[in-house]
Amino acid sequence: MNASATVILLAASESGHSDENVLIPPLSELLIGTLAFGLLVAFFFWKIRPQIAKTYAQRTERIEGGIARAEAAQREAQALLEQYRAQLAEARTEAARIRDDAHTEGRQIVEELRASAQREIAEIKERADAQLLADRAQIVAQVRREVGVIAIDLASKIVGYQVESTATQARLVDDFIAALDNSAEGAGSTTPTPVGSGG
Repeated sequence: MNASATVILLAASESGHSDENVLIPPLSELLIGTLAFGLLVAFFFWKIRPQIAKTYAQRTERIEGGIARAEAAQREAQALLEQYRAQLAEARTEAARIRDDAHTEGRQIVEELRASAQREIAEIKERADAQLLADRAQIVAQVRREVGVIAIDLASKIVGYQVESTATQARLVDDFIAALDNSAEGAGSTTPTPVGSGG
């Protein structure tokens, strides 16, 4: 270790420049260094800086173009969203209108069916009443014929001779039925008038 320190001290003493400052470089080195640095800076501004500026401009343009495209796409998406919302609102309105129309038509159909059913019921009732009246008239006519025959037989037995005249038979039957009607109306309180008492 002693030997290396001695070698360093000998080298320093041999240089013979003990009065120079180590921090200040020699003038020739300073000029060459400054000139080299100037050339390097000039080369940077001449070749490298335009490339950096071009690359920076391209990148800026790409970023700004991407942002513009993204904004345009966002505006288009927003417009489509508004259009879809408008179409959805219109579809909902249309569906509500169709539903209301269906309810209205359903009520009308029910009312029409009810009115038709009432008409059919009335027609059926009218036909049934007419049929009942026809059946009643037929039954009454049949009963009158049968009662007429019975009345004529009874009158023949009471009078003692055969009643032959159709006019007399008709009068006897009518008188007998009228007497039955009167007795039914009087609830059986009066006795029927004798048949043929009118002559």
